[in-house]
Amino acid sequence: MKDHESEEMYLETILVLKGERPAVRSIDIAEKLGYAKSSVSRGVSLLQDRGYIRVGDDGFIDFTESGREKANGIYERHNILTKFFMEIGADEALAESNACRIEHVIDDRIFELIKKQVNKH
Repeated sequence: MKDHESEEMYLETILVLKGERPAVRSIDIAEKLGYAKSSVSRGVSLLQDRGYIRVGDDGFIDFTESGREKANGIYERHNILTKFFMEIGADEALAESNACRIEHVIDDRIFELIKKQVNKH
């Protein structure tokens, strides 16, 4: 995993997959992101080393408490930013694609201002 953005992308993907199916494995992440299994294995290992996830003997991935908290925060950013962009006139596809890029780099103070604006509506 190269950077902070990749870490967040993996955590968000695991969270989304956990909402779609009862159990998540590395292969599921690879398929969802279109990445090589070897890249995902390395990323999963790093998330495990950082204490965000646990991988059982069966290969199933579970969040630690801090991992779930971080993933939920990332997902909230994604959803709030998508809603914001749609409120100002972007279509859903454009809003989603920009939210995906911006959610990883936006300043916390700016995000909180956007969140307040979205929650007013």
